[in-house]
Amino acid sequence: MKRERGYFQNSFWYHNKRNSIVGIGVGIIIVIIKSTFNNHLLPLQRAVFTVMFSVLITLSITNSVLFYARFLKPQKLSVWKFILVYYICNLLGMFIGVELSYLIISLIFQTSYIPLSHVGEYKFTFIIVLIVGTVIYVYNAQKEGMKARLRQKELDLTKMMQLKTQAELQTLQSKINPHFLYNSLNSIASLIHEDADKAEDMTLKLSKLFRYSINSQQENMASVKDEMEIVNTYLDIEKVRFGDRLKFNTYIDPALAGKHIPRFLIQPLVENALKHGLNNTAQNGILAITLKQEDGRIIIEVEDNGAPFPTELNMGYGLQSTYDKLKLLYADDYEMQLINTPRKYICINLPLHSNL
Repeated sequence: MKRERGYFQNSFWYHNKRNSIVGIGVGIIIVIIKSTFNNHLLPLQRAVFTVMFSVLITLSITNSVLFYARFLKPQKLSVWKFILVYYICNLLGMFIGVELSYLIISLIFQTSYIPLSHVGEYKFTFIIVLIVGTVIYVYNAQKEGMKARLRQKELDLTKMMQLKTQAELQTLQSKINPHFLYNSLNSIASLIHEDADKAEDMTLKLSKLFRYSINSQQENMASVKDEMEIVNTYLDIEKVRFGDRLKFNTYIDPALAGKHIPRFLIQPLVENALKHGLNNTAQNGILAITLKQEDGRIIIEVEDNGAPFPTELNMGYGLQSTYDKLKLLYADDYEMQLINTPRKYICINLPLHSNL
């Protein structure tokens, strides 16, 4: 309430300062018009009083409208009722301004002041008020209309950007799945004639992966628990293919289980490590996945002891899609590093999201 009152006070003084300048301008114009019709310049004293009248009447009118808008909630009125009350405020302000002006003059020259006895001044001032009030109303109406259209365009643009981002993320997702499917089906095909039971088990696990994907196409984020369940399902498939050649280790900070990260973020990195780092490893291969918290952020590491990252890295689709996804979701609030020494791993640093 104090903040609102302070804002109103600041707005009140700002509007009065601005409208005083408007009143001076209108007063000067009136002096020029009267001088033109009289074919000679108005005496200085009369010119000053005319400008004073203009300032006081302008302030009385604008403050009547300001207080009406502040305390009587004009937004609840229909357009025609608002216009009617607006002009009533103009007339009320005119009467107050004229009477206040004559009161000040009477005090300056120590003459008697008779209220509501200035009919001639009312007639002339009424015409000026009607013209200026109408111009101000039309100007403000057009200004508000322009603001409303601008806000609508900004809202439409924001919605378009959100839809564009959503479409790009879904496109990335749709590309990751066929890429993974191709590798997995090759593994299943190689097992069909060797071990039908293992081939069946891999097929069921692959089905689980795609069921998870299809049921979550509209979601960009997933809990760490759900993501690691999918990664482990993927690793179960790959264990059949690699056998004893590889050892898989995972460490997940228990406090991260309910936190959220981008959907299908880790699986492409694991797939990249198996395909490019460990694919030709004959034995003692290690792939480790670590998720931990540091300084209010989540650190994801995918490490392997296979071939190092080349100096001039030609990123495959898995890494490129990860970069693209992080850029869309986090703008510049993320880091992704490919490190070779003293150990080889991919490190992703993300802001830590609360439970959704």
